[in-house]
Amino acid sequence: MTTHASRLPVPSGRTRTVPPALHEFAYWLHRYRRTWRGTVVLNVANPLLFLTGIGAGLGTLVNHHNSAALGGLSYLAFLTPGLLAASAMQTAYIDSAHPVHQSVQAKGHYWAASATPMSPVDIYYGHLLFNVFKVTLSATAFTAVAAAFGAVDALRAPLVVVATLLIGAAFAAPSAAWAVTAKRQPTVLAVLRFGVMPMFMFSGTFFPLSQLPGWLQPVVQATPLWHGVELCRTAALGTGTAAGTAVHVGYLAVLAVVGLLLGRRTYQRHLHS
Repeated sequence: MTTHASRLPVPSGRTRTVPPALHEFAYWLHRYRRTWRGTVVLNVANPLLFLTGIGAGLGTLVNHHNSAALGGLSYLAFLTPGLLAASAMQTAYIDSAHPVHQSVQAKGHYWAASATPMSPVDIYYGHLLFNVFKVTLSATAFTAVAAAFGAVDALRAPLVVVATLLIGAAFAAPSAAWAVTAKRQPTVLAVLRFGVMPMFMFSGTFFPLSQLPGWLQPVVQATPLWHGVELCRTAALGTGTAAGTAVHVGYLAVLAVVGLLLGRRTYQRHLHS
């Protein structure tokens, strides 16, 4: 069944069908139109506060006492790419898990959407597309501010944004795939507290991996955020190797694909009527 709204005129006189997932994306984008101003302010204000405080305060102390551990980098140059990666992870999880869990509850949006010609997979893809869009928007704003501060090379900034886009997909796809199955809101919050936050603290964002105990380093290297931090940092500094970049990109891409496959299954199972 094809609705009138799902067809667009083309010069040849024929009609072109819009992918149904774009209708779901348009719904979330319409909701975002009411809050985007506050989000943009936060996306600019937060990096300004971070970069100012770190560059003028903490960074000075670290540079003076422990610059050798950073390989000669300033702390600001070391930290900024890590913060970008960690922020992409947090945005992806928070904007995926909580809204998905709310949408699948009684009288939630997903049930209204599933009453339309859209399939559960269309709903999943459309919502996921919006989540990755938000991650990219936040990362672009953060990177622009960082480039203005000199914390990221302006010529390398686009590569950093692409890296955060991949990080966003790697976290958003499995997060949404799982959240649609979550029964209780405290479970969603528990994953944030005991899964996302420890990765934020111990995945090389704030200090080099070499500062951790030897037995803990392989554990950290197995986490997706460590690969995201390394990908962003090497992209920002131009220190990446072909092999290292391939490993980081491959790890995150596999996680995103696995999330997509799981999401197709979980959404079909929980939204099928």
